[in-house]
Amino acid sequence: MKLASRMSRLGTETAFEALARAKGLEAQGRSIIFLGIGEPDFDTPEHIVDAAKNALESGHTHYTPSPGITEVRQIIAAAMSSRLGYKAAASNVIVTPGGKPIMFFTILALVEEGDEVIYPNPGFPIYESMIRFAGGTPVPMRLHEERGYNPDVDELRSQVSPRTKLIIVNSPNNPCGSVIPEADLEAIAEMANEVDAVVLSDEIYKDFYFEGEHVSITKFPGMRDRTVVLDGLSKSYAMTGWRVGYGLFPHELVEPITRLVTNSVSCTAAFSQMAAAAAIEAPQLSVRSMVAEFKQRRDIIVQGLNEIPGITCPEPKGAFYAFPNITGTGLTSHEFEVRLLEEAGISALSGTSFGAFGEGFARFSFANSQENLREALRRMREWVSTL
Repeated sequence: MKLASRMSRLGTETAFEALARAKGLEAQGRSIIFLGIGEPDFDTPEHIVDAAKNALESGHTHYTPSPGITEVRQIIAAAMSSRLGYKAAASNVIVTPGGKPIMFFTILALVEEGDEVIYPNPGFPIYESMIRFAGGTPVPMRLHEERGYNPDVDELRSQVSPRTKLIIVNSPNNPCGSVIPEADLEAIAEMANEVDAVVLSDEIYKDFYFEGEHVSITKFPGMRDRTVVLDGLSKSYAMTGWRVGYGLFPHELVEPITRLVTNSVSCTAAFSQMAAAAAIEAPQLSVRSMVAEFKQRRDIIVQGLNEIPGITCPEPKGAFYAFPNITGTGLTSHEFEVRLLEEAGISALSGTSFGAFGEGFARFSFANSQENLREALRRMREWVSTL
């Protein structure tokens, strides 16, 4: 069978491949600590599960409008208005099965052969994959360790050109846990305005701040009408399996994105949308409690990694990932990932899973118990001493 040539341009998300390898070893009787996959280890809060049950019992088992249930879009828009500080219209909200379709549909709707898309590197691997699949030219915005895993604004300015169609920003960042300083966000906004580029602002980790508060690039002049804000329920409410994401789109993109939804997934599951509405409207105690626990875990893993010879780890400001420099171990990022799993029973990800500029680094998700994090650090310390 001969595949379409475009399939050669489509990458993958190696976190799932690493998880499969780790599960395979576990099935053989090995003790494995999972610090690779990026999802909260908490259960979905009970009131959200109850809302889904009620939705199913009330008949929310049929197709919905492609952009989402009107009531749910209104609830999302109200929450986004409060967070962003300006009126977000429900008609500009589109609900999708997870956050990835917001990325994919935005890129498909905008990017053609010859168009350039600037994206963070190290960054979520699906950005580059989707850019290539759509026929665009990926332009990596390097995140520098010495800048707190943030771009050099002057370097970025030299990359922006009349061919720049889209700029992707992700703050807090996966895999680095970094937060783009407000002044740098403003500079990126100015660049986008200068070349008439659209910005895809991936704000899925907006609730995961350990210090400070979230600032969206939509705050700056001219950005509301050229920014797609990506968000969803997976991280904040431990709802990865529910598949509910949403985007706030400029008016001109609403109809074409809705058409892409209709042509691909038809709509997002009705009961999941109703559960999402319940999650957003309820008091956010579960979110705050989860973030407080993650902050304690962050402190444990950062301190522990910095005590291991050959490893240095800056303190992540958001999300739930540590991105240490592992060059002092003498291993490449890939060697570190493979040997850490096989020899120490710890599943983590190579920095190069997130782009070429991830060489010399590894990503640890601290979405695991404090007990398991301490055990992983003990194993790692012992393993590194044998290298």
